[in-house]
Parts: sequence; C-alpha cells; structure tokens
Amino acid sequence: MNIAVLGSGSWGTALAVSLGRKGYPVRLWGLPEEAAALERDRENVRYLPGARLPDCVEPTADIDAALDERAMVVLAIPSTGVRQVAEVVRGKLTPAVLLVNAGKGLESDTGLRGSQVIREVLGDEIGERCVVLSGPNLAVELAGGVPTATVVACADMDRAATVQDVFSSTSLRVYRNPDVAGVELGGALKNVLAIGAGISDGLGYGDNTKATLVTRGLIEMTRLGVALGAEPRTFSGLSGFGDLVATCASRLSRNLRLGLMIGQGKTLTESLAALGQVAEGMHTCEAAYGLSRRLGIDMPITQQIHAMLFEAKPPKQAVLDLMTRDHKDEFYGSTE
Repeated sequence: MNIAVLGSGSWGTALAVSLGRKGYPVRLWGLPEEAAALERDRENVRYLPGARLPDCVEPTADIDAALDERAMVVLAIPSTGVRQVAEVVRGKLTPAVLLVNAGKGLESDTGLRGSQVIREVLGDEIGERCVVLSGPNLAVELAGGVPTATVVACADMDRAATVQDVFSSTSLRVYRNPDVAGVELGGALKNVLAIGAGISDGLGYGDNTKATLVTRGLIEMTRLGVALGAEPRTFSGLSGFGDLVATCASRLSRNLRLGLMIGQGKTLTESLAALGQVAEGMHTCEAAYGLSRRLGIDMPITQQIHAMLFEAKPPKQAVLDLMTRDHKDEFYGSTE
C-alpha cells in the first residue's frame, strides 16, 4: 500500500518511520525547508533526532506528488492547521482513499474535533469515512521501537480494520473502537490535563497531587465527552486513561513541559518561546473551556488551567481555589 503522511513534525515523522520500517512506500509531506532537511539528513534533526528515515520514506514539499497514487493519506497536523491542510487537499482525494486523522486536539474557536473539521471542508462522503488514530503514543518512543499500543476508530469498521492491519507491527499493537468521538476527545482533552500536571511539577508538588489531578481530570474528560456524544467507557481505554497517564508522567510531553515552565513562574509567552513546538493542550483548553460553558458541564480543573494560561492567574491561587471548593460526593455528576 502506498501511503502519504502529511505533516513532518515529530509525530508525522515518527509515523512515517514506523510505516517505512514495514516496507510501505511513504511520502512524507512538509514545508519546503523541512522536506529539504529531511532529504539531506535522512532524519528529523530538529524534532526527532536519531530516528533514521527508512529508504522507502520520501520527503517532499509538493502536495500533488505526496498524494499521487496514494491509497492511504495520514494527517499528522496540529489542530490549528487541520482546516488549512484540508483546504489544500480538497478536490485531490476520492472517497476510496483511506484518510486517517492522527492529530490530537480541538479547533480552538469552534471546539470541533479533527474529523469534524475534515468533514466540513471535504464533505460528508469523505469525512464520515475518516479513520482516527489516538493513544499513549509519544513520538520519540514510537520511533524508537518501544512497545506501544494505540486505537483506531471509524464509523466503517472495515476501514478501521484495514488501518489496524497497516499500522500494526511487532512494536505497535493497534486496537479498534467504533466510538470516533470518544477516541478523538480522549486524545485531545488529556493534553489540557498534561499542562496541569506540568504546573503541579513546577510548583514542586508530589505524587498525591498528580494522582488527584489525573483521576479528577479523567472524570471531567468523561463528562464533556458524553455530552458531546462519546461513550463513557472509551475514556477508560487507550485514548483516554492510557494517553492521560503517559502524557501527565513523561517529560517527553510538550504539554507537560509547557505546564512545568508556567509552574516555575514563566509567562505563557516565555514558555512557548522556550518550548519551540506546538503544545496542543493550550488550544484545546480554549475549546474545552468554551464547550463546558456552552453545555453547562462542570470542569473545575480545566477552568483553572484556562485561567492560568489566558488570564495570568497565579498557579498557587488556582490550586487553592480548587482545594477549597464546596464539598461534593465523589461521583457527583457521574456519567454512569
């Protein structure tokens, strides 16, 4: 199967490397300077150093060349760029192409999931057949061949099964799930909480704090997800709890590193400059905060992370406000 991977950041490169190791001819599309550097160095020196591109991976900055005779197209684009890239490929894809959205995030101003943006731009026939991929998949570890699992979801489970077969390898175990909304929302919302976990680390708090954040954060994710049409059990799976644990624990996580700097006293502007990469949780936090207010969903942790990011609220004050909220039953507002 001939494959195109659109997006030559760390995640797109890791996916191209993983697929290339199985012998699939892959065209890895990115900006001209990125494609030229990939072709010259045969690795992504900036975003994923040390992961050599297999010979069957061909970097390109030409979108037409990238898509030419491709049976599968994988979008590995930050949420801020999904609409723009979908506009670029509009009219160049047929419904027969296996379109896979491997991005994790919500469009900040609309709150739409990636597959929903794709559907808006490319139409129902292509959008409703889009397969989404999400899970505890840090790019460095995937490219390094570390044993990893992920999940794919689609309304058409035959297409999901095909994608499952293509991506599966001795180091990547792929599961199926029909809950497209849940899989996408789990992969997106956990990034918000990873920023919170980083802030906790930056403040010098310990494991008790992080365990509380992860557990209560998962409840918030599930509340919002169910209100948006997801199945509650999906959030206990790989794209929910699994990805939440990995992202809140690993210093490889960009979202955690962003939160760490904020917890240490840096401003958002200073932290983003030092990070030098997209942190999806920031944009998804805007979307999740807006959705929670619109739908009347109680998400106190997300609310406080939003205040720290966009209202310059001091982190210690945010923690105090969380800790002194009205007392509640543990499963208040439970989805089950």
